[in-house]
Amino acid sequence: MALLILVSLTPWAAHAQTPPALPLAFLDTTYSPPASGATWNPDPAVTDPNDPASLQYALNASQPGDIVQLRAGATFTGTFALPNQPGTGWIYVQSSAYASLPPPGSRVSPAHASLMPRLVSADSTSPVITTAAGAHHYRFVGIEITTTLSVTTATAYDLVFLEAAGGQTSLTQVPTDIVFDRCYIHGTPTGNVRRGIRLNSARTAVVDSWLSDFHAVDSASQAISGWNGPGPFKIVNNHLEGATENVMIGGADPSVQDLVPSDIEVRHNHFFKPVSWCTGQPMSWCTGTGPHWPVENLLEVNNGQRVLIEGNVLEYNWADAVRGFAVLFTPRNNDGTAPWSIVRDVTFRLNIVRHSASGVNISGADDERVGVPSTAPQSQETARILVQDNFFDDLGPDWGGDGRIFQVVNGPWDALPGFAVLGLTIEHNTARVATAGNSAAAFFGDSPRPENQHQNFSYRNNVTERGQEGVVGTDRSEGAPTLDAYCATPYAFTNNVIIGVPGGSYPGVNWFPPTDADVGFVDYSSGNYALGPGSPYKNQGTDGKDPGADFDALDQATAGVTS
Repeated sequence: MALLILVSLTPWAAHAQTPPALPLAFLDTTYSPPASGATWNPDPAVTDPNDPASLQYALNASQPGDIVQLRAGATFTGTFALPNQPGTGWIYVQSSAYASLPPPGSRVSPAHASLMPRLVSADSTSPVITTAAGAHHYRFVGIEITTTLSVTTATAYDLVFLEAAGGQTSLTQVPTDIVFDRCYIHGTPTGNVRRGIRLNSARTAVVDSWLSDFHAVDSASQAISGWNGPGPFKIVNNHLEGATENVMIGGADPSVQDLVPSDIEVRHNHFFKPVSWCTGQPMSWCTGTGPHWPVENLLEVNNGQRVLIEGNVLEYNWADAVRGFAVLFTPRNNDGTAPWSIVRDVTFRLNIVRHSASGVNISGADDERVGVPSTAPQSQETARILVQDNFFDDLGPDWGGDGRIFQVVNGPWDALPGFAVLGLTIEHNTARVATAGNSAAAFFGDSPRPENQHQNFSYRNNVTERGQEGVVGTDRSEGAPTLDAYCATPYAFTNNVIIGVPGGSYPGVNWFPPTDADVGFVDYSSGNYALGPGSPYKNQGTDGKDPGADFDALDQATAGVTS
């Protein structure tokens, strides 16, 4: 064991932290079809909305407590609008082969498409599902939703458009209580299909579903994206593919004044980009021959609060349109009309992030809008972020990027005050990163000015590789010089195991084993990075636990995500 205890003048001892608030509401999505009411059986051959046999007529005439049952294997063509019906009961729109689908709590896949009715947009670019202002209490069960668009000279913007027709500027217009349960929602392999679900709604859930092939050559694309709905949102146990971001919260300015999407649950999902999408990049494995889909991140929050991200597997993200961080928590007042935009109370725990150019990027505020249109900060400061018990694996230049496990930035060098992260805790994570290029355990930028220092920063009980640069900041040397410049006192940096640090000055009690073999992993050659019983760091965390991720809890939280 290589033990190194170095002390700087900066306080490092553990200090009181205000943990991020968890969502105030968790949606109950128990499958419970109406026990009474009418059952509608639309004819897929009838498209006239005034014909009682059509699907649109059934949607218009159905009442809370009714079931609209669609024949499995049939194709219904058109744009189907969900009306605002009186009452508070649910209207179920479901497959006639519902009983043959996987049970509730089990994810569907493309293999189940034959058990589903197929809803297809009439002109290939229009939405398949839209909502009237205030539409509410619809549950789609076992439905395939897609388009026939197969070219990049036109664009299908949203397959599911959850927002008041014509836009919404008040909460009374927002669609609410809408669930997609075991649905297959997808674009086409070669088409500009920009987004699966526009989540500008309230009390909306996407569960046990498969969303794939969302990409566009000339614009941002996501499986799910929402910016003009208040939440709560539940995104649980889905397969999610999107080229620019798989899931984006924020990304455009809300037209509802002061709206911040809130109470967001993102659990047990598989975030995935097919490597066949990679074209034109220098990595040896990048051999895609299709259209070039701009790739950025797997998950991004630009305007959101009380967000729980837990038990997900996020994988395959390369440097392309940007530098390739898998996860971004970056406030953005994108169009200059929403200065209230904020990222706060975010819990990112028990996730696996792998095969990515870099790991997590956290920004204090909207550095992109400094000086546009004035010199004042253009969003609120990031507050209360927890990154805990995650495993980061295979980060670095193999995926075209820097290989920074964590990056914490606070705006341009000459920024005005108001770019700090107000409360960031990074603890009990295990991370593997290449020793090449600009790889780092943690990188800080951009302004070390005292008024821009991060407040209540805590980095404890982590097991990471150093990478090429360790803990380093813009124009500062590794270790304490960087931390003292970028973090206000008191901060905590202690009880970490950083592999491969050749020397330097780190504050606190930390350990610097030269190689993996010196850590005492259970079996690092086979990818088991839990600490073995003979590890010199066993039970040496500030809380008496092992440094690094709790792999037992992590395995339980992510069990079955990728199967």
